[in-house]
Amino acid sequence: MNQHYKYILLKLDKKFIKKVVLKLKKLKPNKIDEIIHLLHDEVFSEINCLDCGNCCLTIGPAISDKDIQRIAKHLKIKPSVFLEKYLQLDNDGFYMYNTKPCPFIDSENYCSIYSVRPKACVDYPHTDRTNFYQLINLSIKNCETCPAVALIFEKLDNQYNFKLYP
Repeated sequence: MNQHYKYILLKLDKKFIKKVVLKLKKLKPNKIDEIIHLLHDEVFSEINCLDCGNCCLTIGPAISDKDIQRIAKHLKIKPSVFLEKYLQLDNDGFYMYNTKPCPFIDSENYCSIYSVRPKACVDYPHTDRTNFYQLINLSIKNCETCPAVALIFEKLDNQYNFKLYP
């Protein structure tokens, strides 16, 4: 991960995020979506995920049965072989990769299974999803991993008069 992204993650503190969440929860869900989606587009025009890769390096996606079937087919192996070689069950009963970083990320943060990657990877960091208010707690957690999410929360202060910084 480049130094700029590390800086974004480090400077955002939990008190700030809690204030953002309190302000967001006062808005109507469709207004939250409108604001967050605009910021998502703005931030992702600035941030290149390949420069970071922190999600693939540090967290593991939940992998569904459909993901297993699709990825195994792509790798030209049986689903049972894919499961045995790459996956484990977590404490909540979800399949996850058995290693971190992701076994399919290379040294330049490219994904060797990008076209068939798990749905959780496709959706990450979830800031462009409808009904974002349902994902606020997940986004708080994602602020620790994804500089784009952290930057979205920071931009709320600057662009939408949340006035969260002292």
